[in-house]
Amino acid sequence: MNLALWIAAGLLAAVALLGGVTKTFVPRERLAAVHGGGWTGEVGAGFVKTLGVLELLAAAGLVLPAALGTAPVLVPVTAVCWMLLMTGAMITHGRRGEFALVLVNLAYLALAAFIAWGRVI
Repeated sequence: MNLALWIAAGLLAAVALLGGVTKTFVPRERLAAVHGGGWTGEVGAGFVKTLGVLELLAAAGLVLPAALGTAPVLVPVTAVCWMLLMTGAMITHGRRGEFALVLVNLAYLALAAFIAWGRVI
């Protein structure tokens, strides 16, 4: 079970890191031109960058506390926060008719739920 939780956390951290770096450092205009990134053209640049920073923090929070043995309770807290973020992403993509991306975000949400559940019990 512990190995499965580490794999799930590593995968989700990689997703969060990639999304965070992209949203934080790629210009909003370039993001808006990419499939699934059209929503970034409808919101402010500060909002997109804030989401990017939150995703970078999530990447760290899913792995580092447990790896370092310092405040491991932050892992399930981060996973729950990621679930909230994915709920917002599913709503956004659903409103735009991007249902394939809704399913992708649902998979990320399920992975985070597994991590939150597994690290609490």
